[in-house]
Amino acid sequence: MSTTSRALAGMERVAVERPEWAGTTIPPHRRPLPLIVKEAVARPASAATADRLSARSREWGLGTWTGPRAEARDRAAAIRRQTLPDLEGHLAQLTTQLTSRGAHVHRAADSREALAAIDRILEPHDVQLVVKSKSMVTEEIHLNAHLQARGLDVVETDLGEYIVQIADERPAHIVAPAVHLSRQDVRARFSALADRDLGDEPADLARFARDRLREDFHRADVGISGVNFAVAETGTLVLVTNEGNADMVTSQPRIHIAVMTLEKVIADAEALSTLLPLLSQAGANQEVTVYQTFVNGPRGEGESDGPEELHLVILDNGRSSLLGTRYEDVLACIRCGACQTACPVFATAGGGHSYANVYGGPIGAVITPLLSDRPEDRDLAYLSSLCGACGDACPVKIPLPDMLIDLRSDYQDEHASRATRAGWWAWSAVWSTRLGYAATALGARVSSRVPRAVMERLPMARRWSRGRTLPRLDGAGRGRG
Repeated sequence: MSTTSRALAGMERVAVERPEWAGTTIPPHRRPLPLIVKEAVARPASAATADRLSARSREWGLGTWTGPRAEARDRAAAIRRQTLPDLEGHLAQLTTQLTSRGAHVHRAADSREALAAIDRILEPHDVQLVVKSKSMVTEEIHLNAHLQARGLDVVETDLGEYIVQIADERPAHIVAPAVHLSRQDVRARFSALADRDLGDEPADLARFARDRLREDFHRADVGISGVNFAVAETGTLVLVTNEGNADMVTSQPRIHIAVMTLEKVIADAEALSTLLPLLSQAGANQEVTVYQTFVNGPRGEGESDGPEELHLVILDNGRSSLLGTRYEDVLACIRCGACQTACPVFATAGGGHSYANVYGGPIGAVITPLLSDRPEDRDLAYLSSLCGACGDACPVKIPLPDMLIDLRSDYQDEHASRATRAGWWAWSAVWSTRLGYAATALGARVSSRVPRAVMERLPMARRWSRGRTLPRLDGAGRGRG
């Protein structure tokens, strides 16, 4: 058993602020969306930490694309769209290059097939301990729970992922998994593991995690990672980190399993030269991340490190069904997390847990309903103010606001009653005329002066006004303050 697993097995859960559904037998995605959001908003500490990340991104100027950055953004957007029409061709080239150097490539149509492929890889070996680098796709297929059910020890080695694993929670952000937790939360969890007070200095807390993980790296039988980009021309799997844990996961264990979704493939090194720095800039305001790990195959003759076996699992999970549709552009995503960081709803809700799925924020509100067959996920597009910040922040120009509106329209087509359809038709008809629009503006000016207590008693306005405050209007419908 690993150092972390032994400690977790013997410790009591630290009493910290958590969602009401955490630790219960009711999966969060089975609970109504308004209830999940209400619980998340009621966690002011989580919202404060997430909001600080959003404020920091505004200070950095993330989402501001001018000069050379704008030109790089245009190139990146074009590169991602050029790859999508011929995904299978690029994947075939990637497979040929990797297998020629002794790697094994596995295709999986869905989560079940991906887990089965990983089981087949592990079956011939006496595997006890698995170390993982940060990977959203392994979260998507619930790999940790699957491996633990098989009796394996699984340890996350990215510091943020390590923190949320100890907390028994899911990542709250693609780039910053523990953004919803304060320094005091981390101190409480790590001190409980250490059985002594570690203080709240970040360097001391990081040192504690590093010391525990060092033994796990040396003892691990299998390393599992994600893939940021897969270069078809050279058969290169690219991972970007700021901690170096991916280097350890991909080089120390005797088996390396990389898991990626099929749209991560790119054509060549020239495309990588544009996308790699853009990912760093959009995700963390860096010219380039501290570590870039390039994996081309298993350990070669005369090489001192690297795995004896390299396996790549390529997951579809419904993504190919989006090709050629109006939602195809969502597959251009490079997982930078910029749309999450820019989103005021994401910050107010304290991170990604309100989205009740692996991918939070605007990208999650779009991709989850498209890939999921659960009715409970269909209304996630409403978890947005439609302010457009996500579209402005996206480094590959995915029209997320437009997609959110289209998904809302799809939802209404599926669920709206005749009365609701008639109401929206009437509203549209009124607003399409000058007189009707002027009357609406006058109504807004009047209603903005009506006390909330009165609004909440009006039958038509009760539900709408419960979560909204109308601005006071000045002049010809302009908001003041």
